[in-house]
Amino acid sequence: GNGRGRLLFTWIVLLGAAVAALFANDGAALILTPIVIAMLLALGFSKGTTLAFVMAAGFIADTASLPLIVSNLVNIVSADFFGLGFREYASVMVPVDIAAIVATLVMLHLYFRKDIPQNYDMALLKSPAEAIKDPATFKTGWVVLLLLLVGFFVLEPLGIPVSAIAAVGALILFVVAKRGHAINTGKVLRGAPWQIVIFSLGMYLVVYGLRNAGLTEYLSGVLNVLADNGLWAATLGTGFLTAFLSSIMNNMP
Repeated sequence: GNGRGRLLFTWIVLLGAAVAALFANDGAALILTPIVIAMLLALGFSKGTTLAFVMAAGFIADTASLPLIVSNLVNIVSADFFGLGFREYASVMVPVDIAAIVATLVMLHLYFRKDIPQNYDMALLKSPAEAIKDPATFKTGWVVLLLLLVGFFVLEPLGIPVSAIAAVGALILFVVAKRGHAINTGKVLRGAPWQIVIFSLGMYLVVYGLRNAGLTEYLSGVLNVLADNGLWAATLGTGFLTAFLSSIMNNMP
């Protein structure tokens, strides 16, 4: 940020958008939160400023998890249900994601305008190179990211599942990290949020249970009524209905 608070705030949001696109919204929150908190502690920002940066990191993780199928678990479920390919999905949602990022940036800057400092002391921050414990894994990570993107666009149309492509990338990184001995791979496996996988499976059971109970059919009727009243009624009604249901039983179902 070159010592400028607003520029640093903007870069944090843009970094969050990039991470969310590649590692999904949950991954972005897990990756960004400790980085942002460590930076804020080093800079000694006030509580208001700390809240602004943490909220920005968390907010952009969700609003920018749109461009790729892998950017959000809901994207994966939706694309699979409607039979959308990786390219087809990205061609529609990348422009939407750009609009969402711009809107989020404007909104966050306006809302937290009094909490973002004008300047900060860059000397208080450590060099980014000091955070790299294993250079081999770090460099391999960039190569794997590039290959993953290529693989998603090239291999997925050939019938290879996105999950298989991502699994190969994860395996390559794991092997490189294990050979380097700088990263405790066993601890990484034990500390992985496996409960998210179990939670996601549970959400599938909830969805099928609600469908069998007739709720899905009832909601379809509500959406049809909204559609009969025009585009605006359908758009706004669907949005508010989805927001309400997400607030009481999670966004996945």
